[in-house]
Amino acid sequence: MAGFWKRNGLSLVLLALFAATFAGQMLAGHRVYNREQVEAGLPPVTLPTYLQQGHFISATFENWESEFLQMGWYVLLTVWLRQRGSAESRPMDEEDEPPERIAPGPTPWAARAGGWVRAVYANSLSIALLALFAVSFVLHACGSWKQHAEELLRQGQPVPSLPSYLGDAQFWFESFQNWQSEFLAVLTLVVLSIFLRQHDSPQSKAVDAPHSQTGT
Repeated sequence: MAGFWKRNGLSLVLLALFAATFAGQMLAGHRVYNREQVEAGLPPVTLPTYLQQGHFISATFENWESEFLQMGWYVLLTVWLRQRGSAESRPMDEEDEPPERIAPGPTPWAARAGGWVRAVYANSLSIALLALFAVSFVLHACGSWKQHAEELLRQGQPVPSLPSYLGDAQFWFESFQNWQSEFLAVLTLVVLSIFLRQHDSPQSKAVDAPHSQTGT
């Protein structure tokens, strides 16, 4: 167990934090939704029923889409762009880049295959992140539309189609308010890593490194 924990400690702790906060979101969201139900003169719903409502689906995937969008674009932007002095950037000059370090072990089969398989594998991280963004975006749209439809039905108003709702300002307000915060967070990390340090973190330069040093 000690060896397993050492090899997987970071992902296990992050998974536990995700599970705890996701459970908190479900329970708190359930209470909020039922409070709104009672205020509208409707009966409260069970937790399994709540998890199928637009209120939960929209709130969940609206956040997930912004995270995957931020990570996908960040992976791609760091391929082409530089920021002098940032630990998050590749060195300014290609000749200053350290040689690619490949640890001992078997080469992944996709890398050995060559051709288009290798080409796809060489970009598979950004492809996966942007695919997850696309899935989350669709689920956010469906959940937000479902929530909007529930509100309109309570008011006795007609419900627009999903394609029509995609042009609604409410949906884009939900998206942009999350997207901008994600890009702001990445910008903050890129800039702060020029001047600030965190000992032993791979996201930080060495404590004694000059501010002008670019990359870790």
